[in-house]
Amino acid sequence: MKFVAVTACTTGIAHTYMAAESLEMKAKELNYDIKVETQGTSGPENILSQQDIDEADGIILAVDKKIDETRFAGKKVLRIPASHAIKEPEKCFAEARDNKVTVLVKAVNEDEDDLMANVQLGGILQHVMSGVSYMLPLVVAGGILIALSFAFGIYSFKEEGSIAWGLYTVGAGSAFALMVPVMAGFIAQSIANKAGFAAGIVGGMLANTIGAGFLGGIVAGLLAGYVVLLLNKYIKLPKTLQGLKAIVIVPLLSVSIVGLLMLFVIGAPIQFVTVKVTEMLTSLSGGSIIVLGLVYGLLYFDLGGPFSKIIYTFGVGALSAGLFVPMGAAMVCGMVPPLGIALATFLRPKEWSKQEKESGKAALVLGLSFITEGAIPFAASNPFATIPACMAGSAVGSIVAFLLNVGIQAPHGGFFLTMIPNAITNVGGFLLAIIAGTLTTCIVLLALKSFQKSRLAK
Repeated sequence: MKFVAVTACTTGIAHTYMAAESLEMKAKELNYDIKVETQGTSGPENILSQQDIDEADGIILAVDKKIDETRFAGKKVLRIPASHAIKEPEKCFAEARDNKVTVLVKAVNEDEDDLMANVQLGGILQHVMSGVSYMLPLVVAGGILIALSFAFGIYSFKEEGSIAWGLYTVGAGSAFALMVPVMAGFIAQSIANKAGFAAGIVGGMLANTIGAGFLGGIVAGLLAGYVVLLLNKYIKLPKTLQGLKAIVIVPLLSVSIVGLLMLFVIGAPIQFVTVKVTEMLTSLSGGSIIVLGLVYGLLYFDLGGPFSKIIYTFGVGALSAGLFVPMGAAMVCGMVPPLGIALATFLRPKEWSKQEKESGKAALVLGLSFITEGAIPFAASNPFATIPACMAGSAVGSIVAFLLNVGIQAPHGGFFLTMIPNAITNVGGFLLAIIAGTLTTCIVLLALKSFQKSRLAK
């Protein structure tokens, strides 16, 4: 049998390629033919042709964000989260083959009803994360450039005309300045297709201008997307004027409505909330740090999935407000699950299969790189021991990071950021937090595995 698939996650980094690899490996095991298109941060790769799609016996869309489905119009597809393809690839093939829980992709055109039907992919969170995925390259590049400018001295960027000044200007003045407008624009596009982009990016720019920041950008993007949907639904024009509607009427009205609402109605309340959240994060101490650290750990139960991305997005939002400790805790939180598992496979090799020991080596590299998904194979095979251990380690690591004021300027890079001077505030605290979280994950995991073993022996 022949299958085709598309994989895409919200950040376009780990789940995208892990889902593709999982499907390819299982297809080889089942003697199926498969071609998988990945839509990651580097753009679409191994692109499906129309002939590939037409000849397929089953189509799998393992996606966590909205993708262009026009190629699949009139076809039955299995639309699932990327994590399902990673954890249950054989079930995915069975469902796609037998037309179980598949959906018929409608032809996409400019008709408002079709547009409305083609909009949703799991709710508001998916739209927000879609915007975040487009913003992420700006945040990463901008953050690392800012960190590199600090390598010349923490205040060297103030000397106009210097290399440090140039790096800081590009990173902070351009990349970081664009992150909120770009996020808002693509949130709106996720909701209303390209018709929503103009109002979204303008709303995001206004959010920056009035001090509503990251939260304001999210609100602006959502507002723009749904305003455009309503305009497209209720503005009826003859077919001869549809071009005028798309190019002039909807953009003019949507930009005006979103812009004026941001300036005169919702901008000030969002700015107030942003200021209060910033003040709260700045004044974190004692019990509040422990509570926030526990929340970090609890939400990391899905190991790089949608709930984990909430923590990461929270850290990115804090970066845009000039607060670096939440990002430091988030990075530690995401690194320790695969690192703790890797350590457990090294300390007690007899407890693990040959394949798990190899996966442990991969988990070490992924953990050092701040790719939490290295823990997923272990969570899939033994969730009752792995997930609690990972949550415990993430909580301990993030609490230590908060207590030691570990601040990180760049939102990605993991351990390798230690090689950039001044990229991390309190490098020693960063390493200590990673060690504490890693040991916790390792100890809890081995203890739970021993408990499971003793129960089976009885």
